Amino acid sequence: MKKNTKKLTDVASVIRSKNAGPFEVTLDIIFNDKQTYEKIKAAGVINKELIAKLYGVSEDEITEFVYYDAANAVKATLVRPRHQGSVGETDMHAAQQHVPLLEIRIPWE
Repeated sequence: MKKNTKKLTDVASVIRSKNAGPFEVTLDIIFNDKQTYEKIKAAGVINKELIAKLYGVSEDEITEFVYYDAANAVKATLVRPRHQGSVGETDMHAAQQHVPLLEIRIPWE
């Protein structure tokens, strides 16, 4: 029997990316309540390996990955593919880098 799943966009209140300085981008996934957050954390689907796969980077290029219990949040920081403001860099504020996270599916019973 196939497990039921939900899209991350259906259970997270905030999915965003932002500038973390000229060399890094931070990804945040925030949940409204502790129960949902704990369910996501227990599922283990969102992890460093998944982030590396979604962003086409090695796990070494993820400088931080943490489940932050106090904020019901998951946070990952990655090395920017191009330094902020450098030639060919297309998202100075890193505001559009969260898009790969939108398709994550979470096992949901």
